[in-house]
Amino acid sequence: MKKTFLLMAITTAGISFGQGKMQYPQTKKGETVDVYFDTKVSDPYRWLEDDKSAETGAWVKAENEVTYAYLDKIPFRDELKKRMETLWNYEKIGAPFKEGKFTYYSKNNGLQNQSVVYRKDENGKEEIFLDPNTFSKDGTTSLGGLDFSEDGSKAAYAISEGGSDWRKVIIIDALSKKVLEDTLVDIKFSGISWHGNEGFYYSSYDKPKGSELSAKTDQHKLYFHKIGTSQKDDKVIFGADKKRRYVGGYVTEDNRYLVITAANSTYGNELYIKDLTKANSPIVTIVDNFDSDNGVIDNQGSKLFIETDFNAPNKRIVTVDAANPKPENWKDFIKETKDILSPSTGAGYFFANYTKDAVSFVQQYDYNGKLVREIKLPAVGTAGGFSGKKADKILYYSFANYTTPGSIYSFEPKSGKSEVYQKPKVDFKSEDYESKQVFYTSKDGTKVPMIITYKKGTKLDGKNPTILYGYGGFNISLTPSFSIANAVWMENGGVYAVANLRGGGEYGKKWHDAGTKLQKQNVFDDFIAAAEYLIAQKYTSSDYLAIRGGSNGGLLVGATMTQRPDLMKVALPAVGVMDMLRYNAFTAGAGWAFDYGTAQDSKEMFEYLKGYSPVHNVKQGTHYPATMVTTGDHDDRVVPAHSFKFASELQEKQTGDNPVLIRIDVKAGHGAGKSVAASIQENVDIQAFTLYNMGFKALPKK
Repeated sequence: MKKTFLLMAITTAGISFGQGKMQYPQTKKGETVDVYFDTKVSDPYRWLEDDKSAETGAWVKAENEVTYAYLDKIPFRDELKKRMETLWNYEKIGAPFKEGKFTYYSKNNGLQNQSVVYRKDENGKEEIFLDPNTFSKDGTTSLGGLDFSEDGSKAAYAISEGGSDWRKVIIIDALSKKVLEDTLVDIKFSGISWHGNEGFYYSSYDKPKGSELSAKTDQHKLYFHKIGTSQKDDKVIFGADKKRRYVGGYVTEDNRYLVITAANSTYGNELYIKDLTKANSPIVTIVDNFDSDNGVIDNQGSKLFIETDFNAPNKRIVTVDAANPKPENWKDFIKETKDILSPSTGAGYFFANYTKDAVSFVQQYDYNGKLVREIKLPAVGTAGGFSGKKADKILYYSFANYTTPGSIYSFEPKSGKSEVYQKPKVDFKSEDYESKQVFYTSKDGTKVPMIITYKKGTKLDGKNPTILYGYGGFNISLTPSFSIANAVWMENGGVYAVANLRGGGEYGKKWHDAGTKLQKQNVFDDFIAAAEYLIAQKYTSSDYLAIRGGSNGGLLVGATMTQRPDLMKVALPAVGVMDMLRYNAFTAGAGWAFDYGTAQDSKEMFEYLKGYSPVHNVKQGTHYPATMVTTGDHDDRVVPAHSFKFASELQEKQTGDNPVLIRIDVKAGHGAGKSVAASIQENVDIQAFTLYNMGFKALPKK
């Protein structure tokens, strides 16, 4: 009886790839209705939230069959994949770091699903330390973290299975690589921070009842695991008495202090320290509210160096004595500037990495707060790194932009000497491409930066296939980076544009706040204005424009395409937050309330969220762009039900011939740790779908 019902609930009535409306799996509709402030809101696809049900599994299978049947008929898909694999197939080496008597680094020979951790001894003899490709046969288990004890004799590493945020931690003897004890399980949103050689701190939630992939998790706790003991005996250090959604703990390099951060949302945290040199020392409060972002980045004895945006929206570094660490005693060490600060330490220096109009410049300071030098970077782009231990003589940093593959440079802090450590050999002629930064005007008059990258000599005739990418949330900055997928797109005559929308962190807290809660529409307006600029300047036209974004950027695409379906030809929302009335009911979603607000906050907030929530704004009889929603069935950060519901609404209400597909990766999560093979195939399918729906029957090489 049940099997018959499933077949009736989800059937494929035939798939047409020629003229006429596509046929999709017939997704059943339920009768669930919620009431918000006396307003009834139907939720007909609520049943798709049950990721453990056979019905949902059958729906996923049926939708994927339609999607892959469509993709299989794109004539140039295989050619695109071959080029993507060729370009992707180059050796990638990570920055080295020293632990004990060994130097460790990651390396990928090109198309390995996961990068391998290697090490060299003092004589330069190389060996494999950890090979995540052996963790699972299909490459879906990835390395999620690695940390060493003080003397480098022990290591703890985290693994993620199927892309889940839930981790297991394995403890080994670093010399012999033998497992020392039972695997720790059910760890989530956690670092690993050793105290000496005796054990380490980690964070997790109690295992939820119901589905671990979607059930709510909102009380995070900090634990200490002592080597040689059972996980069930691990002591709760912080978080048992009072509910906080995100708790982290890390030990200062000198092993003197445990630093604890605690937050209820993605912005603002309490800050605490505990003196580990004294038995039974109390946890001391530094910041007792959630009104600012704060963290201890180093110490000299009892002198603490704190990174903060308290009374400094663009961030500063302050000093204070641990004996009296409250904010009223803070003194400026590196003052706030008009640019956005992201500091690091290493080799006995501070490095102030600033973002100015979404690109990097870096200054070096000594421990007296004296400017040593501004570090000359290879070009205009994004630099990261400049971190290490105090005893290190050489540090490393990475550099990339939209046309330059990521390279690693060694840096000698005493002399300021910098040289190439590892430059990848990519079959891509960077010199044939250029990036141009423009500042366009949004709906309310705000100037918004955008970087547009394309092949030199591209004719601005409105016919260039263009991907406009955005994020616009959670104080995250989109800075120039290199992507093989984007390189292939540009080789085929494509334009790639990245808009630095409000809600991001490109211009500090004010820029972030201007895209949150009741101002979230600013983000969508900024994105729409970016598209209009590209069209007005004839980089592209609505017939050749695709919009793309993931996670909060998936929401961005969903909201933009439902508000302005006429503006683009293709929409590519990935792992998006699409149901703004229920996002806070799943996993750690309640922590996103600083950016979004919740439907329970007030009638005004409910109506505002409902006004742009993609799931609730798909309208019958509308010509929506060709759409391919992408998600993973193991996404336990933004649960796939968001994408399932949105795709179902679009498939039911779409008018015209533009296809609406949903591509659901199996045994995949929010994105982290995805295998190289899966990443390549996903990017191939996205580009093939995009170009095909722009009318191309072959790759449009120029």
